[in-house]
Amino acid sequence: MSFRVVRSSKFRHVYGQALKREQCYDNIRVSKSSWDSTFCAVNPKFLAIIVESAGGGAFIVLPHNKVGRIAADHALVGGHKGPVLDISWCPHNDNVIASGSEDCVVKVWQIPDGGLSRTITEPVVDLVYHQRRVGLVLWHPSALNVLLTAGSDNLIVIWNVGTGEVLVRIECHPDTIYSACWNWDGSQLVTTCKDKKIRILNPRSGEMLAEAIAHEGSKATRAIFLRHGLIFTTGFNRSSERQYSLRAPDALGDPIVMVDLDTSNGVMFPLYDPDTNLIYLCGKGDSVIRYFEVTPEQPFVHYINQFQTPDSQRAIGLMPKRGCDVSTCELARFYRLNNSGLCQVISMIVPRKSELFQEDLYPDTLADEASISAEDWISGSDADPQLVSLKGGYVSQSQSTTLTVTKKSNVLDKMPPRGPKSGPVAGATATTTASSATSNGATAANGTTQSTSPANTNSQQSETVIISGVAEQALTDLRTKFEDEFRKLKAIIVKHENRIRSLEATMKAMADRGATDATDSAPLITSTPSPTIVGTNQTGTTHDEQHGDGGSHYTNTNLAPDEV
Repeated sequence: MSFRVVRSSKFRHVYGQALKREQCYDNIRVSKSSWDSTFCAVNPKFLAIIVESAGGGAFIVLPHNKVGRIAADHALVGGHKGPVLDISWCPHNDNVIASGSEDCVVKVWQIPDGGLSRTITEPVVDLVYHQRRVGLVLWHPSALNVLLTAGSDNLIVIWNVGTGEVLVRIECHPDTIYSACWNWDGSQLVTTCKDKKIRILNPRSGEMLAEAIAHEGSKATRAIFLRHGLIFTTGFNRSSERQYSLRAPDALGDPIVMVDLDTSNGVMFPLYDPDTNLIYLCGKGDSVIRYFEVTPEQPFVHYINQFQTPDSQRAIGLMPKRGCDVSTCELARFYRLNNSGLCQVISMIVPRKSELFQEDLYPDTLADEASISAEDWISGSDADPQLVSLKGGYVSQSQSTTLTVTKKSNVLDKMPPRGPKSGPVAGATATTTASSATSNGATAANGTTQSTSPANTNSQQSETVIISGVAEQALTDLRTKFEDEFRKLKAIIVKHENRIRSLEATMKAMADRGATDATDSAPLITSTPSPTIVGTNQTGTTHDEQHGDGGSHYTNTNLAPDEV
């Protein structure tokens, strides 16, 4: 006699619950771009969605409390000249977001705490290097201000956003890069490419550590690093059936698990929760969200359940764990957008009767603090991400740090220089601009950038008076610069005003003259009767006693009566 033993798991009964429509977001014009991206990014403060925009690319940023119908003229983040393809929130600061676009430029934006009150077009910094569209932006999990970008020029570029420099340039891909993902401590990188191969790279040197065929289908594939080092991929087989696989980095070509799912043609995006080892599969055009648990026991990837909706999804975003509600045992929160413009909020909940904090469901999760600086990372140091407990609710540690520690100049909370920049050497931090006086005062990332110059590298720097992290001399120079700019702007405005008045006077004179000419020429335009010849008497006077009446009558005084 045989019987089946049910696998024991605390996530067996996870279910999805959609919030009411009045608690969701409506009237959002999601981008219609054919690029394979989630088009949505979420953090505990804001929801960002790539939207349709005329005359360039834009995305909308909404605070979580701004639910309901969104006005058609709501403020946007719009500075790109082409459609936005990907957006990503900085994991170490909830007010900083990066965007990549078809205009080949990556922009980093600072969002004020209360959300947008007007459309902004000036980013904190422009990262210009790619020659073709940028379809992927990805922040480093533990290093401050390190950003990865990938474009259709087959290049991967790793930036130090704090200085605007290129740290690493990787060009080992022969075709379009579909996806990239850091491992847990950011020491390795996994990518998928249009040539159907999956690659593991050293992000500092660009060296290829491993390479293998991921999926045999020609459609887009995705790959992510799991917390303990395994790699999870999604793609298509030769028959265009969707499938997923689990692989070990030292045996990429021999998957541990390879499972066929269905015959749908939408690309599947794997969204991973490192705290619970749950993977959520969301396909563009699908109406379901499937979720799996990864365990050390066979078959290693265990199907749990799926959340079904009546309409297909066009974009989807996953809230970080520190933004979930621990009082209701919420494991994940999805923001799912459909073609009708509705952003539906879906909570994944574990049913528990106790109202106490469930420590088995909520181990320490990723915090919003960086572990190392960009300089330390590029020099070879690695560090696991900072973790924080969710017991009692999450409280941002970076806010209390900002109150007690005086931060040095950082390009993320100060606008970049518009004039010639002092040239920083690779690996060193750049000199920040004094125009930080006009910034909103929010620290964009919890790290520091320090001004250096070749003249005082090996000598003791002289003391300067510091006001809110900016030298007094820098403030004086900034004030002088602003006064010059204001003077020039006033001169330009006055010049244009005089020119406008002159043009208005000319136009008015031309209009008056045109009206007068039209009045004088009116008898010539209208049909006139034939002239009447009036005879004269012997004395030469007309019968009407006049030579002309000013009308249509013509008086001839040169003809005698018998000649008429």
